[in-house]
Amino acid sequence: MNLADEKSLKKTENIYFPFYMRTIIGFLRKYIYEVNKLVLLFTILLVALSIYLNYHFYLDGYITSRPSFSESFILRYFVFLIAFSIPYCLVCLISGKKYFLNWKFILLLFVAPAIFSFKSELPFSFHFTDDYDWNYYWHYIIYWPLLVVISSIFLFIIWKIFHSNENFYGLKIKGIDWKPYWLMLLIMVPLIAAASTQQDFLNVYPKMKLIAGVYDLKSLSFWHKLLFELSYGSDFITIELFFRGFLILGFIKWVGKDAILPMAFFYCTIHFGKPLGECISSFFGGMILGVVVGMPGVGEIDDVGVPCRGLGHAPSLGLGGEQVPHVVGSLPH
Repeated sequence: MNLADEKSLKKTENIYFPFYMRTIIGFLRKYIYEVNKLVLLFTILLVALSIYLNYHFYLDGYITSRPSFSESFILRYFVFLIAFSIPYCLVCLISGKKYFLNWKFILLLFVAPAIFSFKSELPFSFHFTDDYDWNYYWHYIIYWPLLVVISSIFLFIIWKIFHSNENFYGLKIKGIDWKPYWLMLLIMVPLIAAASTQQDFLNVYPKMKLIAGVYDLKSLSFWHKLLFELSYGSDFITIELFFRGFLILGFIKWVGKDAILPMAFFYCTIHFGKPLGECISSFFGGMILGVVVGMPGVGEIDDVGVPCRGLGHAPSLGLGGEQVPHVVGSLPH
């Protein structure tokens, strides 16, 4: 193959297989290569077992139906704590890591499930109108953004105490290369389209069906629907800040790449009330997102001695350049 053919092939490769995806796949391959295979295997088996127990015995429905906040909070807390702590226990038992000698790690290990349990079970009751259905509608318009504020306050306090020398769990405005994210969203489109043909998926989505009395009203305008979806979408800010920000970037300086599996297991459990396919895929999707956010940070810890600086940092590590970012090297053990 002559030089002209090589340049043509390289140009074609860059068109059909963008550098962003090659970098992300590189991080995934690096993670799979370096993760302890026994820990990964046992974690996947335990995730499968927990999913079976939940959908066979309707555990999520049982917790949701508890009459008191304290009861549902405690039950939800133990579900989240078990999912979050077991992978760390496996790592320590199998690989001999000493994470549980770090009091900061232990404290946040117990605090993290408490924050999300509180967020999941916190009861609100707003009165905007005497019309039950419209009052329910406006309840949800306020409910999800309010949870963003409450969760952010908790995380800000933790950040101020433990991680104030870093940015706020990855939040930043400048210097973000959005192309990798749009590319990953584009890849998700056919998967979502396929899921939308399944009855269990249609029974849950669109979320506007939560308000059945309003959903079918002729007075429900496009703007009402848009406002509802924006409010619901704000919950993803809470989820990403908590799981990919706090649970990955907050723990990575102590445990390196071992922060990814516990986050993914925990992330899976918050989908126990969702369609089965969505719950299963949430574990693997959580792993992929964790790798994208965490592995470049692990490389930085190893190479230059500083923790990862933010969500969006991984895809911006020279992705517009000619070479894959240098993150190869021995990871912290």
